[in-house]
Amino acid sequence: NSTEFTYKMSDKEIEDFVKLRMSNDHLFTGRKNSSKWAWRSILKHMGLHFKMNHRQASKKWDNMKKKYKELKYPPPGVKIVSQWNYFYLMDDAMEGRLQDMAPVLEGLPDSTNNGDFLPVSVPKRRKVFKEGVASPAGLITSEPEMEVSLDGDEDAEDAEALEDYNEMEHVEEKIEMVKNSEPQMTKRENTLIQRQGAMMDREVAALDRERSLLERERVMMEREKVTVEKERAVREREVMEREKAVLEREKGVMERERAVMER
Repeated sequence: NSTEFTYKMSDKEIEDFVKLRMSNDHLFTGRKNSSKWAWRSILKHMGLHFKMNHRQASKKWDNMKKKYKELKYPPPGVKIVSQWNYFYLMDDAMEGRLQDMAPVLEGLPDSTNNGDFLPVSVPKRRKVFKEGVASPAGLITSEPEMEVSLDGDEDAEDAEALEDYNEMEHVEEKIEMVKNSEPQMTKRENTLIQRQGAMMDREVAALDRERSLLERERVMMEREKVTVEKERAVREREVMEREKAVLEREKGVMERERAVMER
């Protein structure tokens, strides 16, 4: 059996990986090959399409979800102190807090050249499906278990069927996650409404303060207007008094001159 090399992502790449996965959930429709092209879109955006293939990305995501669920929902009576670096990142992801935290990508068309991506190496292996679970070929078995051989020329076809099976599992998981997240969504919506209400109250209070300030400024302007009017009236009265005095003096001069002329 061949061993396939798996690229080890850095912490930053894993953070981007999770955010891109949650922000582009619309690409994972459950249709045939949708998961493959969705992961390829994410890997290409991250520049990892020649370091990881879509199956490795899918496996990485499944392993992170499994690890998160084991820590988040331990068996009854078991208390787990998590030291996993990505627990809170996955908690944000599973609780829907990472939506729109990464670019929204467009799906790659099926006609995209496969040579643009790291090829998938399918080792010889056997896949066992549990009782009552549909096989990749869409069959329901009544036997205790069913083995699917991925050997020889059937590797590619069976691997593709396995991906289709995983995509159907993803759709069911998405439905379950939506159901489970409804209470959290309602709680977040209520919290958001309360925050918006508090913000509106603060804005109304700020508007009231501005209105009071404008009213005080208007009163001050009225007072200044009255003061200016009084000062202008005083100045005009003083000017009139001075002009009147000048006229009186001129009148006295004219009276004296007329008296002189009469004599």
